[in-house]
Amino acid sequence: MEITCYRDNEVGHDSRYLPAATYNLAITLLARCPSGHLFVPIRSMQYLAILDAEEFVFLDGERRCWIDIAWRNFRSRARTSLDQPVEYDAVYYRSDPAGIMSRLQTEFPRALQVLAGKAKFDGTARVIKFPASSV
Repeated sequence: MEITCYRDNEVGHDSRYLPAATYNLAITLLARCPSGHLFVPIRSMQYLAILDAEEFVFLDGERRCWIDIAWRNFRSRARTSLDQPVEYDAVYYRSDPAGIMSRLQTEFPRALQVLAGKAKFDGTARVIKFPASSV
C-alpha cells in the first residue's frame, strides 16, 4: 500500500508520555512488517495511524492524506525498564488538537490490540516437555 501524506504548518507541539504497554505493542507489531510501515485503522474515530521507525502519524478519514497529529522523537532509551512510559513530542497540524489527542490516547491502544489479535504467526512451533520433578 502506498499513501502520500501532506502536512499543514505546525500549529503547536508539546511533550507527552506514551504508556509502556502501548509503545511496546506498537514497536512489536511494527517489527513484524517487512515494509517498515504499519497501518493501524482506528475505526471508532475514522482515523488511520501510520507507524514507522521515526514517527506515528494520524490521518482523519475526512481529510484523507493530511496529517492531523504526529508523535515523534520517542525517547525509549531514556527508560531504565520496559514497563516505564516513553516520552515523545506531539506535533499538531490542526487548531483543535485537545479533543483529538484525548480520544487517540484511548482509541489507539485499542486499535493496536485489535490488530495484534488478527496477526498471523507463520512457522512451526515445538513444545518441549520437561520431566516432572520428583520432590
